[in-house]
Amino acid sequence: MSGAFLNEATVANPPSNCSVLRKSPCVATAAEAMKNYLQNKARTWYRENVETDDRDGKYAFQKLRETWFTPQIQPKFKLRRDDKFYAIGSCFARGLENSLVGHKIAVESAAPEFTRLQAANKERSGLGFTNKYNTYSMLNELRWALDPDAHFPRESIVQLTNTTWYDPHTTPTLEFVGLEETFERRALIQTVTRRIKDCRAVILTLGLAEVWCDVKEDVFVNNTPIPSLFKTEPDRYEFHLTDFGENLNNLEAMYALLSQYGHPDFHIVVTVSPVPLMNTFSTMDIVVANTWAKSLLRAVAQEWAGAHANVDYFPSYEIVQNSDRSAVWEPDLRHVKGAGALHIMELFVQNYLDQHR
Repeated sequence: MSGAFLNEATVANPPSNCSVLRKSPCVATAAEAMKNYLQNKARTWYRENVETDDRDGKYAFQKLRETWFTPQIQPKFKLRRDDKFYAIGSCFARGLENSLVGHKIAVESAAPEFTRLQAANKERSGLGFTNKYNTYSMLNELRWALDPDAHFPRESIVQLTNTTWYDPHTTPTLEFVGLEETFERRALIQTVTRRIKDCRAVILTLGLAEVWCDVKEDVFVNNTPIPSLFKTEPDRYEFHLTDFGENLNNLEAMYALLSQYGHPDFHIVVTVSPVPLMNTFSTMDIVVANTWAKSLLRAVAQEWAGAHANVDYFPSYEIVQNSDRSAVWEPDLRHVKGAGALHIMELFVQNYLDQHR
């Protein structure tokens, strides 16, 4: 397999002069920096001679002792309760959808048409079928739905058995079906995705930086291909560790699509899913691989939000990672408990939704 893994040397001659690097995303005068310092009530981690367990303490070492971490949040804009919302992303995005629906908010991505889809695991919702795990698959879905010149690569649908087919741009939570029904599901996803055009509020949750590419059709897929395909078509799929530039470029391409085809006053709240990798196909320890991926996506999200007045970062990742582990995580240490999701959404509603409309 071509390409370097992260524990291999990839730069033969690293730059010795900082002037060759790109400009910092934030540059402030000394006066501006001091103004930031004085106005930021959450600027300091630790101070001596203050009460460690003060529940109203403003220092990080006090706030991090609480069951639920509550960061300082200063939203760049407000959303309205009568706005239509659209959520794109991983399983964490589905949790956000449920919470918004519970607040009587119109969430177009949680379309009623999906309720007829029965998950193979009866304990799960058919909506998991729509999960998008990487920025390539998110961009693909928006292009196929919005751009009239972009066409879905029909040959990327692959045959599993004599009677079943698989769409690798979805999440395989449903029973596999015949080719015709597989394309009907595909058409349904694109129909629902087009509704983003009417949504003033878009929530985008970044999940994975490890991706797979269908080299035969020259298209990135949503997640790891079905294991049997590695036997029937061993040379069809290629594994990639994506970098900062790739993911930022994909987000900028999504922004351009929404600027051209979306709501005239669209606003994006970008988050990073706290749900860790299940497996890694790199040479790294899974915990190290997960830390790398989340760090990368977190940095990309910050850069993207800093570039646009109508894009803001919401710290759901930090809220989960810095809350009490026994309170926030299910036993698998991958999925966030309902109480954790509730805390996150309460903070989102309090900070982003205009309470007067």
